[in-house]
Amino acid sequence: MANKKRKTNKTPRRKRMSRKDRLQSGIFWLEKYNGKNVIRGFSNWYGVSNICAILELRLLGVEISDERLNQAKLVEENKARSKAEKKKKKEEKLKEILWEDSDDNFYYIAGYTSGGAPYGTTWDEVDEKSPWDTEEL
Repeated sequence: MANKKRKTNKTPRRKRMSRKDRLQSGIFWLEKYNGKNVIRGFSNWYGVSNICAILELRLLGVEISDERLNQAKLVEENKARSKAEKKKKKEEKLKEILWEDSDDNFYYIAGYTSGGAPYGTTWDEVDEKSPWDTEEL
C-alpha cells in the first residue's frame, strides 16, 4: 500500500477557497497589495468574478461604489449574452453542415434530376418501421 499514488490538485489552493476562507486570507492579501486596481487584483488572485470580488472586498472594509457594482453586473450580463449567441451560431453552423444533404421533404438527397428536382429517401420512409427490424423478437 505504500506504492499508492496520491492524486494532486494542480489548481492553487487560493483559487479553490470558499468565501469564508477568502475573507480570512483577504485581510492579509489587502495589506500586501500595492497594485492600481484592487478589484481586478482580488479577482485574478482568488479566481472569482468581478462581482464576487466587489462584494467580498466590501465585506473586508474596502469602499466601492454601487455604480461600480452595477457596471460589473452589466459586463457579466453582456459576456453571458455574447457567449450564448456564439454557442447558438456554432450549433446552427454544425446543424447546417450535418444536414446539408436534406430538406423538409427528404431525409437524404441522393441527387437531382436533369430538371432540377431532388430525389432520395423521404422523411416518411425513414419514420416507417422496416420489416427487418427485430426489436420485438
